[in-house]
Order: sequence, then structure tokens, then C-alpha cells
Amino acid sequence: MVEPIPPITLPPAKHPEQEAVWLQAKLQQWLDEEFLPEPANHRIAERAAQIYMRQRMEDENDLGSLVIAIISEMQAYDFSDSFYGEFAIANAVSDLLMDSLGIDRCCGQ
Repeated sequence: MVEPIPPITLPPAKHPEQEAVWLQAKLQQWLDEEFLPEPANHRIAERAAQIYMRQRMEDENDLGSLVIAIISEMQAYDFSDSFYGEFAIANAVSDLLMDSLGIDRCCGQ
């Protein structure tokens, strides 16, 4: 039988505003490097960081729940001037957070 993937829990947020600033900068860097640097990248990263910060201020520490919140709330965002969508953004946030925690995301490990 296949074992379920255990949840990833972030440490409690001591400074969610600082986390959001870090996330916004890292996400914008990723967006700029993945395709093209464009003004929409800043707005997308800013919005995702706002969602993240609010969730963390509400004591959300589960990475899966954070990803779902970003997907849900970014569905209302107008991505028409970008190459991205809500799933790409949420997955990028997840990858950045796992990298920051030193979690190897290769091959489901």
C-alpha cells in the first residue's frame, strides 16, 4: 500500500510581514527568471504575498492549506497580462517555502 505524503508544517509565524516581504521578492525573482521580466510579475507577487501574510497572521502553518488559499484567492486575479495562472503561482510559493525550509522536493521525497 502506498503511504500518504505527510503534511508539511511551517514554524509558527513570528514576523509574518517580514515573511511576506521575503516571499514577494523571491516570487517576483522566480517569475522574472521563468519567462520575462514584466510589470505584471510585481503585482502577482505582491498579491500572493498579501494572501500568504494574512493566512500566516491567522495562524495557518500547514503548507497545503496555504497553497489552497492562494489558489482560491488568486482565481479572482486577472492574469490576462501574464503567462501565469493561480496554480503556477501557488506551486511556485510552495517550492520557495520548501526550499527555505531545506526540504528536498525532488521525486516526492
